[in-house]
Amino acid sequence: MTELVYQHDSYLRELGATVIKVLSNRLVLDKTIFHPKSGGVDNDTGWIVYNGLEIPVNSVYYDKESGLLIHELEKPLEASEGVKVLLRLNWNRRYRLMRLHTAAHLLSAIMYRDYNALITGGNISEEYAYDDYSMETFDREAFLKAVEKANQIVRQALEVKIYWLPRDEALKIPGVVKLATRMPPSVDKLRIVEIPGIDVQADGGPHVRNTLEIGEIVLLKIENKGKNKKRIYFTVKP
Repeated sequence: MTELVYQHDSYLRELGATVIKVLSNRLVLDKTIFHPKSGGVDNDTGWIVYNGLEIPVNSVYYDKESGLLIHELEKPLEASEGVKVLLRLNWNRRYRLMRLHTAAHLLSAIMYRDYNALITGGNISEEYAYDDYSMETFDREAFLKAVEKANQIVRQALEVKIYWLPRDEALKIPGVVKLATRMPPSVDKLRIVEIPGIDVQADGGPHVRNTLEIGEIVLLKIENKGKNKKRIYFTVKP
């Protein structure tokens, strides 16, 4: 099992790790600062530094068959199991993903509070994000207002808190899960991301420490994709 160090500190840019398994250009490590593609958030990229070489990390994901966390490299690592390597994040990409991820939490909290809407799909990439909401009718004004309210919260400079709660206790919190069709993993403790007075969600991904870091949320497009699939595309200013 790979220790997900980024869940405790999303601002670490480098980390030493030990190679557990080498599968040509795919590595399994004892710990990582690379977030895999999961939870609707794209994976981190960066580099594995070994023996004076920087090898790009192109993809990070959970293997469906083994459940192992895979770091897929641009080319094979000429190393054996047990060697020490240095992980180096593509920080600019990571930080934009963090800002967009926290922005998405603000928007989902507002949509849940004001319209009782849950997320039915979505994805966060480096350039932009989108979310689908379980709204029966297409209400363009609702999304416009949600972005406006989210930006007002951003400017309040609220702390974003990270902590763990026993699963049973966490699931008693109203709105802790804002996904319409998926529950958190079956683990003893759930990682909680809280923006005090605004939102509490079970979530495993990287976030900023303060809403002010998000900057301005920019609405890109609103689409009616069908029943329970009203989509908003948004980004954050550079």
